[in-house]
Parts: sequence; C-alpha cells; structure tokens
Amino acid sequence: MLSCKEVNRLCSEEQDRNLSLTERINLRMHLAMCKACTNFRVQMQFLRAATRRYREGRRGPAGD
Repeated sequence: MLSCKEVNRLCSEEQDRNLSLTERINLRMHLAMCKACTNFRVQMQFLRAATRRYREGRRGPAGD
C-alpha cells in the first residue's frame, strides 16, 4: 500500500507523464480509501486546468 506522500508524488507525476499499470492500480487502491488524497488529486487537476485557461487567455465559465 502506498503512503499519502507517495500518492501525492504520483498525482503530480501523472500530470506530466503516463503512469505504469502498477502505479495506476496502486494509486486507485489508495484513492478508494483516502479522502484527503482524493481531494488533493482533484485540486491538482483543477489548478492545472485553471493555469491552462489563464495561459490561453480564456475566462471562467461565468465569463469573469
């Protein structure tokens, strides 16, 4: 079983590369049991999307 620290590292790495099958399985197993790491992963995905939109000059869904 992966530790939360290892899962955080994998969540960061999956933004830049494809994880191996073993890494994906271990990540999913941990995320199924750990709400904190699940929240971290969602936040990472949100930040990545937000910075991409900012870089491209797009505004949010409300046109802010």
